[in-house]
Amino acid sequence: MDQEWSDEILRLACESGAVSRGHHNSNYVWKLPQRDARRLGLEPGTRVIVRVRETGATPVVLRTWFDEGPVLDAVRGVRTDTPVCLAEGDGFRIHSYVEGEPLSVHSENGKPVDNLYVEALAQQVAGTFTVRREALPLLPWFWSLDGDSQGFLRLLVNRADWSIRQPNRAEFGGLFAALGVPEDALIRLGRRVPDMRPRPYGLLHADLHRDNLIVPEAAATPLVCIDWELATYGDPLHDLATQIVRMQYPDHQENEVIGVWAEAVQRICPAAIEGLNEDLRHYLAFERGQSVYPDVMRAAGALRSAAEEEALHKAAESVCRALETAEEPLGLRSVPRVAAVEGILFRWRAARPAEVERKGRLTTRPRTIGWEPDQRFPERSEFPHSAVPVALAAEGLVPARLMLEGTGHRNSVLWPAEFPFPVVLRRSLPTAHRRERGFLGEEAVLRAIEESRAKVAAPKLLAVGSSHGESFAIFTYAGDPDLDRSLSHPVHGLLPHEGDALVDQLCALTQVDHRKLDPMADAGGFFRWLCADLVRLVAGLPKETQQLARLLGLPGAGRLGEILSRFRVSERKSALLHGDLHPWNLVRQRGHPWLTIVDWELALVGDPLYDLVRHMHLTLTRPEIYPRMFRRWVLQLDGEYTHDWRKDRHVYRGLEFVRSAYLDLDRLVTGVGLRVPYVRRAVDSYGRTLEAAGRFLGLRLRPAAIA
Repeated sequence: MDQEWSDEILRLACESGAVSRGHHNSNYVWKLPQRDARRLGLEPGTRVIVRVRETGATPVVLRTWFDEGPVLDAVRGVRTDTPVCLAEGDGFRIHSYVEGEPLSVHSENGKPVDNLYVEALAQQVAGTFTVRREALPLLPWFWSLDGDSQGFLRLLVNRADWSIRQPNRAEFGGLFAALGVPEDALIRLGRRVPDMRPRPYGLLHADLHRDNLIVPEAAATPLVCIDWELATYGDPLHDLATQIVRMQYPDHQENEVIGVWAEAVQRICPAAIEGLNEDLRHYLAFERGQSVYPDVMRAAGALRSAAEEEALHKAAESVCRALETAEEPLGLRSVPRVAAVEGILFRWRAARPAEVERKGRLTTRPRTIGWEPDQRFPERSEFPHSAVPVALAAEGLVPARLMLEGTGHRNSVLWPAEFPFPVVLRRSLPTAHRRERGFLGEEAVLRAIEESRAKVAAPKLLAVGSSHGESFAIFTYAGDPDLDRSLSHPVHGLLPHEGDALVDQLCALTQVDHRKLDPMADAGGFFRWLCADLVRLVAGLPKETQQLARLLGLPGAGRLGEILSRFRVSERKSALLHGDLHPWNLVRQRGHPWLTIVDWELALVGDPLYDLVRHMHLTLTRPEIYPRMFRRWVLQLDGEYTHDWRKDRHVYRGLEFVRSAYLDLDRLVTGVGLRVPYVRRAVDSYGRTLEAAGRFLGLRLRPAAIA
């Protein structure tokens, strides 16, 4: 086809207006004028489809063959009503037009499909299974072997990661991380694919939805399948799974569809339905899991030029539906609510320039993000309020590797060009379900530490406020200024000099004026309060966790309170405590012996011995480090902070084993926080935790019940 004719076809077809958009294509219906009809060997006035490839489109589909034409030729060998590729040019193809209406016109998504069409579709699918492999284009070199059902599904999962997630990581990786979709979600799904029954491969349409099925006007057949650009070659259960998910049948019709499909395919190839009842669910899990990527990217991408709040709300609803569909297959922790997703999408969109029309031409301009400062925290000279909108705009561009997630917050590490140093922007997780409570407020604690000038390496609070209805705080970054380096934590235990440095900082916390944070802290009774708070935590656990706790022999809240009332510790002078000194809250500094202590949200005022003992409970401390840290701690502090420590440390350690026995059991039951490293480590050693808790409480527990 010569270039002049190609250009003319594109111009004339596009003037008619797009009737639909597919995967990287816009489809135009064009009535052929006499000259063009003659060149294609058709009657003047014949309608054709001009499929124009869109350049620069986001890759969101799995494509086996780039050229759809040879696939259509192969299918026409068994289905003569299949569209024909009439011609192709630079960036477009001309297909024959199937007169009729899409099935979606006769039956909307979610509504039942007439049995006539269900059976006709099953016959179409069964017929394509007879297409010989030799009639199809060559498969890629990495394709799985014919009949290897497990290998084919793993190939699909890996290709979805290679072809959809990874190419879009720079643009959308941070968005998925903010929505709670782990970077390795598809990889983990692929690892869970079990052995499956072998089934012979066949040609698969792989994109059967109601807009790709035409109800023809002159019905030699009730349905015609169009749009074969995503066709592939593999396990027939994949085609059935994509049909079930994308056709959006009502729940009560799915079994009927599966039965009709099985009957039709069995007549053509009985071996193709082997293991249907056992293996179809794995393909359904893949289809529902991988769909979160194209669905979220399309919804977010549509917001680039849309500014209306209604558009933002509709996009958030669409994203929530996609997350709910993928929640179980991808093992997502939980799905945020629509309001939380709106905020995430708002920030993602706000980080990208807005397209505006000026004098008939599109141009871009930066978006502005408004915010309201928290008046309790004054403006800082090194980080004025004018810097906050810059940080908020940069938040939407943060890559997934610079989003650090804990059990209650997500920290985004930012270093805009305008800033002399990197900062951390912290927000509460929209799906946080933290059982342990904070009492003092992290922002107030960090400000008190800074004002005291105590030698404690902690982040500085730079700004606190709210934007788009959500609160946030900005801190200095505790890690290496080279953001390509991961944060280093003492996950395998403190080195001797690190143990010394940590003790020095815990001792320095006694210099912070804690009375400004908790005026009643010096009234005494810290241990009794600590026990009462643990009883409160146990009473508030979900019903399922409490039932399993009883099976294990752990006491209920009332009985636990009675047992804990038998224990006593001496009263010591109060001080500010961090309250959660696990290794991932301690950041190593290159070339410096000190550890920066981060995440002060569980800070409290109480017995300094408790902070040291809880740290040792949460950390894999080397045996020789224990006495070294206690000796240094006793030598540095006055006796009013340390007396009777030898007898009381065992009580605090036992109390922490009891706390962990309930908290870690709840994490095992609910799955909350299991992706967080220190939580994963804790639940992996749950048997030892339960044994130690039983000894402290004087109870015989039943670890076997956890299985």
